[in-house]
Amino acid sequence: MRQLVEIETNRDSVSVIVSLTSAFEGIASMRIAQIKDQVQQSSEFFAELWRIYNQIRVDELFHFGRRQSAEQVIKKELLILVTSEGGFSGDIDERLIKEALEKYKQEANDIVVIGHHGLILLQQRNVRPKRSFQLPKHDHNITAAPLIEEVQKYESTTVYYQSYQSLVNQDIKTIKLATAVAERGKSVTAGEDVISESNYIFEPSTFDVVDHLERSMMQITLSEVILESKLAQYASRFKAMSVAHERADESLHDLMWQFMRAKRHSKDERLKEILNGLRSAQ
Repeated sequence: MRQLVEIETNRDSVSVIVSLTSAFEGIASMRIAQIKDQVQQSSEFFAELWRIYNQIRVDELFHFGRRQSAEQVIKKELLILVTSEGGFSGDIDERLIKEALEKYKQEANDIVVIGHHGLILLQQRNVRPKRSFQLPKHDHNITAAPLIEEVQKYESTTVYYQSYQSLVNQDIKTIKLATAVAERGKSVTAGEDVISESNYIFEPSTFDVVDHLERSMMQITLSEVILESKLAQYASRFKAMSVAHERADESLHDLMWQFMRAKRHSKDERLKEILNGLRSAQ
């Protein structure tokens, strides 16, 4: 009887796991669809900004939106590492940290990490980042302004992030931030209107407007990188939940079979006891 109760308890526990993993699969799938739509809208906004920027820019260089304060730039490369907030992300965070640290040199680089899991992994390797940020909880209206403030302090910036390939494959990618913005701009169709000081008034100045546009486009690009990283994390969770769901389903089937067998055995034993009792009474 005790074995029957234990099997029943395990069966109920695994049944809950099956339900939970199924729910998490659905949530991850929904998040993936939402982020794809968000990235599409963000890309369209970037294109509009680039058309304006391309017509009023005063030279061919990308100045990180810091034309007025270039003398304060730190002569180092900033590494931005985008990781998950928790540890439930497979091995992709570990792979990202490992790849970034292969390039990292204390005298040449500073690190900014996004995501608590990445911070923990760096601390385990005795690497202290310059700053750390939480991964945004929401997928809409992500602001990268605090990151851009850090980016503007440095000579160059490289971002390491998790890239979504498919539901079963996620990879590590890197981008040079200024190069990535400029490359995106090459694919944008030029605007028809001519924007210049002859037909527009720029306040406080043309240079300030150009700087603002550069900062805005870097924010959009970084926000999209964070969204893609979250997309990869959701895909990784979906994969993990699918595997967990499948295993839990198999365990539940096995426990159901064990439960029915133990229940039948319990009934048989009870019947034997009754029959033996009747024979003893005779």
